[in-house]
Amino acid sequence: MSQPDSRPANASLILLASLYCAQGLPSGLLAHSLPVLLRQHGVDLALIGLLKLLALPWLLKVLWAPWVDRLASRRLGHHRGWILPLQLGVIGLLAALALMDPQRLFDSQFLLLIGLLLLINLAAATQDIATDGLCVRLLPERWRGLGNSLQVGGYKVGMLVSGSGLLLAMDVLGWQLSLGLVAALLVLMTVPVWRFAENRQLPFQPALAEPAGPGLLLRHYRGLLAQPGMLLWLAVLLSFKLGDALGSPMIKPMLVDQGWSNAELGQLTLISSLAGIGGALLGGLLYARIGALRALLLFGLLQAAGIAAMAWLVGAGGQFGLVYAVALFEQIADGMSTVALFAVMMRQCRPEHEGADFTLQASVQLLLAGLVGASSGLLAQWLGYQALFLGAGALGLLALLVVLRYFLRVPPLVRGEPQR
Repeated sequence: MSQPDSRPANASLILLASLYCAQGLPSGLLAHSLPVLLRQHGVDLALIGLLKLLALPWLLKVLWAPWVDRLASRRLGHHRGWILPLQLGVIGLLAALALMDPQRLFDSQFLLLIGLLLLINLAAATQDIATDGLCVRLLPERWRGLGNSLQVGGYKVGMLVSGSGLLLAMDVLGWQLSLGLVAALLVLMTVPVWRFAENRQLPFQPALAEPAGPGLLLRHYRGLLAQPGMLLWLAVLLSFKLGDALGSPMIKPMLVDQGWSNAELGQLTLISSLAGIGGALLGGLLYARIGALRALLLFGLLQAAGIAAMAWLVGAGGQFGLVYAVALFEQIADGMSTVALFAVMMRQCRPEHEGADFTLQASVQLLLAGLVGASSGLLAQWLGYQALFLGAGALGLLALLVVLRYFLRVPPLVRGEPQR
């Protein structure tokens, strides 16, 4: 696989930041703004809860990811040929929503709203496959930490803008103008990929791609799983974020039980999210200096300590300084550990299979984390918050043993490390 120069141009970093920020814009609308707006318009709680099903394309995208890798546009470029039309499609759908009357949209046209939102999620999830593939190909190994800082940070910025920012704008600008601004921001985020000459910088190599036709899905993923060391790497993927997935869903319920208001929780969420973006940037810079093994071990240790430290906050909700200190530390550690994990995931991606290979790894990790997170409430009831957070921290420490085993058992060239 051809690699660009070891020092990525500023244009490449701007391109990646804009693409991941663009993905965060519709996600923030669906995850944060929409439930609030629906409830304000009197939509039943059961229907609001069912909106989680709109995220199904993000779980199911592994089923069509190999076709995104295999089918390329000769005129627009391989990944650009997917990203441009899909992003323009999201812009068009958001513009259509902005032109509609919200009173009718949340009432008699509710099914139309659901259909449009499902199309937005489908387009954004498919675009994510192509964006991840482009990121893997565009960044040399030593810059993948920074590239994933842009991925994590850009996505969170987009979610903040269309989540907290959109709710603030609604009161002043109204539904139509606020959504119109989100669509306009997406247009702005489309400019870097529009100007990107992918065919010249990263030409598609069909000889390395999986042959098209029946059985592509099975052949693609069977080939990935047959790579030396892949099963042990999957064990790392399945375990590395489990402690965080177990403990983090119960942080806000614990604070609610200790009397925190919606406004106080909203402020904590905003500030801690910004800290997480800073942690992602710091993690990317350190990854380039200390390497994959040290980054996973150090950042994983901080992640385990951060979630275990939440046990200090049980019964200490009135100590705002302590709560903020622990919450910010946990979010910074989470951002750093996520960046390191994503950077090593990129090493496992085969040439001309990058989008689907990265997608499968991310989906495996998120699926198990989601199942563990779903059990956190029940465990908190049985064990109490303190035992839950301490247990989550211990789980995070045990995951580091799996990381060590992988790096000790799998040779450097097999696990994708560059030759020195």
